[in-house]
Amino acid sequence: MKRRSFMEPILVIMAAGMGSRYGGNKQLDQITAEGDIIMDFSLYDVYQAGFRRVCFIIKHDFEDVFRAHIENGAGKKYETHYSFQEPDDLPEGYSLPEGRTKPWGTGQAVLAARDCIDAPFAVINADDYYGKEGFVKIYEFLTTKADATHNCMVGFEVEKTLSENGTVSRGIC
Repeated sequence: MKRRSFMEPILVIMAAGMGSRYGGNKQLDQITAEGDIIMDFSLYDVYQAGFRRVCFIIKHDFEDVFRAHIENGAGKKYETHYSFQEPDDLPEGYSLPEGRTKPWGTGQAVLAARDCIDAPFAVINADDYYGKEGFVKIYEFLTTKADATHNCMVGFEVEKTLSENGTVSRGIC
């Protein structure tokens, strides 16, 4: 595999969600007796794919417990960075509507990570499981083809992404 001369790709993990359909912080709920959370499985897979830099987008509300989980596990293998998604962190010319307290979504989350991103990057949700194959493909693209005019995404069949526990918004690409 031919390497480009830019910095190593970054995995941006969106973990600032409210968990409104789930009823709590799904991104931090343990799913194994050993204390693993869903994100730990993605972190294992992305390490196997080649990623070594991770930027976590989180909320100040659970910063201490989140950092403790990362630092006691995957953080030992990765260069880690943290960004905070705040509802009023908006591009110039935009303002927070009165009464709005929740974050805006994916676009604003990635904007919140702008100070961590200095190389090609991929974005995932902390509370979804993707599997290793997509990470291998995206890492290969980011290290061989990504530049200012070449971008990509790994797609999933929409029927396989819908929840029986409430509505979700999905983009069609």
